[in-house]
Amino acid sequence: MPRSVSLLAIALLSLVSISAQSPNPQPPAQATVIHGRDGIRLPAPPDVEAIPVKDDYFGTKVVDYYRWLEDAKSPETHAFIEAQNIYTEQYIKQAKIRPQLEQDMDALLHVGTVSAPIVRHENYYFLKRMADEEQASIYVRHGWMGRDERLVDPTASSKDPNTSIAIRDLSRDGSLLAYSVREGGADEASIRVLDLKTGKTLEDELPNGLYLSAKFTYDGKGIYYARMTKLKGALLYLHTLGKRNSTDELIFGHEFHGELLGPIDLFTANVTEDGRYLVVRISRGVPARRQDIVYRDLRKPDSPFEILVWGIDAQFDAACAQGKWIVRTNYHTPNWKILEGDPGILPDVWKIIVPDGPDVIDGYSIVGGKLYVHRLHDVKAAIQEYTLTGHATRKLEFDAIGDTSGVSGEPGERYGFVNFQSFIVPPTIFRIDTATDKREVFWQSKVQFDSSQFELKQVFYTSKDGTRVPMFIAGKKGLKQDGSERLLMTGYGGFDLSETPVWNPAYAWWLNQGGWFALPNLRGGGEYGEHWHEQGMFERKQNVFDDWFAAAEYLIVNHYTSSEHFAIMGRSNGGLLMGASMTQRPDLFAAIECGYPLLDMLRYQKFLSGPQWTTEYGSAEVEEQFPYLMKYSPYHNVKIGAHYPAILFFTGDSDTRVEPLHARKMTALMQAASASGRPILLHYSLKGGHSAGVSVEQQIQDNADILAFLWTETGKSNSEVLRKTNDQ
Repeated sequence: MPRSVSLLAIALLSLVSISAQSPNPQPPAQATVIHGRDGIRLPAPPDVEAIPVKDDYFGTKVVDYYRWLEDAKSPETHAFIEAQNIYTEQYIKQAKIRPQLEQDMDALLHVGTVSAPIVRHENYYFLKRMADEEQASIYVRHGWMGRDERLVDPTASSKDPNTSIAIRDLSRDGSLLAYSVREGGADEASIRVLDLKTGKTLEDELPNGLYLSAKFTYDGKGIYYARMTKLKGALLYLHTLGKRNSTDELIFGHEFHGELLGPIDLFTANVTEDGRYLVVRISRGVPARRQDIVYRDLRKPDSPFEILVWGIDAQFDAACAQGKWIVRTNYHTPNWKILEGDPGILPDVWKIIVPDGPDVIDGYSIVGGKLYVHRLHDVKAAIQEYTLTGHATRKLEFDAIGDTSGVSGEPGERYGFVNFQSFIVPPTIFRIDTATDKREVFWQSKVQFDSSQFELKQVFYTSKDGTRVPMFIAGKKGLKQDGSERLLMTGYGGFDLSETPVWNPAYAWWLNQGGWFALPNLRGGGEYGEHWHEQGMFERKQNVFDDWFAAAEYLIVNHYTSSEHFAIMGRSNGGLLMGASMTQRPDLFAAIECGYPLLDMLRYQKFLSGPQWTTEYGSAEVEEQFPYLMKYSPYHNVKIGAHYPAILFFTGDSDTRVEPLHARKMTALMQAASASGRPILLHYSLKGGHSAGVSVEQQIQDNADILAFLWTETGKSNSEVLRKTNDQ
């Protein structure tokens, strides 16, 4: 079908699928040349056939013209992807800053990295990547001052540079290491076991799958693993080392306490440090509307699972130390509190160890017999040390605004580890002596970035409904604030996730070029507890978008930038935010990177992990939830003939979490609908995916493509160039 006919069909047949139009919308006059900024010119986008498919949602007819692009395996979809990648490459080759970006990103990314270690008997196990390597290897350091010894090198088993590994667990005696092997950015991985005494990998291997947890038994003779299955949801098995996988024993799943466990019920399992309990936490959806905790006493053969907490619509997280159950919960308190759990009675009467307060308790850990509580004070991290009875002792303080990881470690280990970083401070991992509070550097990034040239501040602005919202802003000291500078803003606003100031090489590059960077803390996140989260869920999702638009307006009114120089980027749920930005307020932004996005909110729940997210968004299959999803679903609110900003959709075949169909369908629809003459592109990777794991070189190329697009499309507009010419 010719492109012009596709547009006519969309305009005349559309009933609800493209909303807020006049009764008889007319297709726009199609530009034969697409104009990017800085002299970039492209032909019209590739022709894409529009084939209407009608759905009926409780009496409302909705037309989908690109349903055929949901089939990732069809020859037609493959041809679409190939044509789109060729079209995007035409743009990338013309971006003048792209060669410099590749060099700059190489310098920012080809630096050594190290993860916080796991300690077993004075041996430190961690991931480490040398500056000239593409992937991290697993290392051990024997003693604090010992040398680093490589244990597992991903290149030894695979020639694919996008194969990555990660530590899953270490046996209690330090003789065995369980690690995962992942291809590209997929969520699925296989799990292997290394004998640390012989240096040989055992024949035991858990095949490729989505593992929610994998932990050794206390004696190291087996592995408890929780794995997602297509038909029965999550199941917990025990694999005995040396035996075939077919003999693995089902430990937990299907049903418990008279309830069937469904496909959205996820659980993880852990063995307490003393080996006494196997603890299973069941999360009902993502985010969990309810979390249950059960445990089995491993000292009693074949003992049944007992209940710590069950059937309460709240979240619970438990650890066991010194014979006590230490439980963090938001039960009857949106900012969380920490209790001493008692399996025999309801949480209402459990002893309070750390009460709730004005600052949300974002996490906690037990290290060296101490309780470390991680709070957010207006999204700025603070760590307080307590005894296990709740007596406050010391604070772990840092000199600047930034993010701390919380203290990682074991209840019986003397030392813990904490990572500090910010948008303008590369990461440093400290070792904390829990006995003396002495702090030493375990590892510090050597990336070439002069933090002293930059400043990071926090401001507060007012959203549409009067809500006070915080925002971080970073830039070079003395940077002009007259509206002429480029600004990059990112955000998320969902799933109870708190967006804190963390180091990112892409943001660092933007700052180094003299641009502003901003991160607003939108409702839907966890920055101010469960109330903050709830205000961005279900029918209140529009609050997230309103917070985001108010942040953009604040930055423009206060002359950090103007809409002509405003770039935004977001991924996953943040990709949904980008979709709402382009459909609701295209006037605010010049360029958008929309990564691994959710965009068709009427059908998202039918694919991959989508069913689990109905506890956050709802489902169009529920009559009372359909109207609000329809109202904001980006794919269903594209307007024929609207003037949309420059857009780069970014996704890949290895995304096994958010179906790439969202980006494919939205690209086709946006290219057909936009009358602005600005580029609408699809960057479709055949290697990358939702999770981390691709090679450094792949990260360099991807970041260079994205930033070249955003930087170019926020340069001087044609109208600004014309004004300057007339002034001269």
